Amino acid sequence: MRLPATQVALLEAASATETKTVESLAEQVDADTTAVTNAAFELEAESLVEVDEYAAEDVDLTEEGERYREDGLPELRLYRAAVDAGAEDDPVGIGQLVGAAELDGPEVDIALSNFARKGFGDIEEGAVTVDLEGGPDVDPDDDPEEGALDAIAGGNAGYLDGNVLDRLVDRGLATRHETTVRSVTLTDEGVTALMEGVEVAETVGALTPELLTSGEWEDVEFAEYNVAADAEAEYGGRKHVLRQTADRVKDVLVGMGFQEMEGPHADAEFWINDCLFMPQDHPARTHWDQFALDVPPMRDLPDDLVDRVESAHREGVGDDGDGYHSPWTEDVAKGVDLRGHTTSLSMRYLSGEQVGELEPPQRWFSVEKVYRNDTLDPTHLLEFFQIEGWVMAEDLSVRDLMGTFTEFYEQFGITDIEFKPHYNPYTEPSFELFGTHPKTGEIVEIGNSGIFREEVLRPLGVECDVMAWGLALERLLMLMYGFEDIRDVHGTLCDLDLLRTAEVVN
Repeated sequence: MRLPATQVALLEAASATETKTVESLAEQVDADTTAVTNAAFELEAESLVEVDEYAAEDVDLTEEGERYREDGLPELRLYRAAVDAGAEDDPVGIGQLVGAAELDGPEVDIALSNFARKGFGDIEEGAVTVDLEGGPDVDPDDDPEEGALDAIAGGNAGYLDGNVLDRLVDRGLATRHETTVRSVTLTDEGVTALMEGVEVAETVGALTPELLTSGEWEDVEFAEYNVAADAEAEYGGRKHVLRQTADRVKDVLVGMGFQEMEGPHADAEFWINDCLFMPQDHPARTHWDQFALDVPPMRDLPDDLVDRVESAHREGVGDDGDGYHSPWTEDVAKGVDLRGHTTSLSMRYLSGEQVGELEPPQRWFSVEKVYRNDTLDPTHLLEFFQIEGWVMAEDLSVRDLMGTFTEFYEQFGITDIEFKPHYNPYTEPSFELFGTHPKTGEIVEIGNSGIFREEVLRPLGVECDVMAWGLALERLLMLMYGFEDIRDVHGTLCDLDLLRTAEVVN
């Protein structure tokens, strides 16, 4: 019988009376574990060995667990520092003990909470007292959690008390993961084959012209490929699902006749807020809502446009305009902020500053990042992508705006858009958009929109209607994919496995 080299080595190393694991056999024949596993299955298919497998639990220390195994658990270090400082007689300040125990950062809270849990003493009014007479709930000199760290490092986790192991896992000092253990036993047919003699056959992976012309193909063993075998997952480069969605949005809007805008992320407050007829004392213009940059002010603002915008703020526009009667200075207008919306781009384009004067009809959009000083939660981030868009034409109405949204969202399979009247300083009428989350059933705000007011358009030199909107790309993503927390796909806490396996929604 002729067999590949790995199979021969495995057959000779296996035993008919002793079950051996694949790992031990791989070490014995000095071969890769994966190669030995494949050889075992191939020999089993020929009835030469029997392969058994069962699930086993492996326990490993985390990086934090390894550190505490070397340095000691924080609560034990605190306890020993307290004993050394005489805390059994008089309370000792926590600050003194933290330094003596060499506790750093989050270790202080960890030490204090576990110190109390294990009954090492009392913590009151910033001072620690050690209770040596009553005796702690856990012997500090024989702490089972400390001993368990050594047991796990030595590969003896199987002998640990389950409650102790659970506690280490809960503390993030150890991790459990299930593994498959495979063992090999020589069958009677395998014994017979060894007695009759097994030769090593040269194994090749492909039939080459040289093998054919030389006739050597008759004497070699061709490798078999098991296409159904489990293989280690390999993740190559892939476009982020958020970027995929942004590209789709751009394709949809271009297909609807829009052109793309581009512009600076850091811009003058003039373009970000003043052109939008937002008063300079509006709460949303403070550092609570937007990020001001400590850089020199913007110098190249168009003087005539600045004058017209200032006039709109102070005096209003038209016979019925009244303005805000609130402070307005060019110094504030020239301050540089990170844009809180991409409407600053719309102001640059509508005014003619970016690409020259535009004649209606016009359709423009952008899908770019904006920055807001929001509180982080499942639907809010400090930076996110906004789908900005506007249409310039004669006699536009809310019906045109709602119809545009209906057409746009239908391209993404979203047909349940709802509208609610809203107030904006820069649009009238205005309304917000809402969609239904596909998993939770909750109503999610997905955008804001309206028809630009005369106080916005007249200073820009626009004499026809302009309808505009700002939609949240991340909220669209939530409706498309069913994500409940946008931080799962965006930022430092994103779920990498989810990003690797999320299917592209067409």
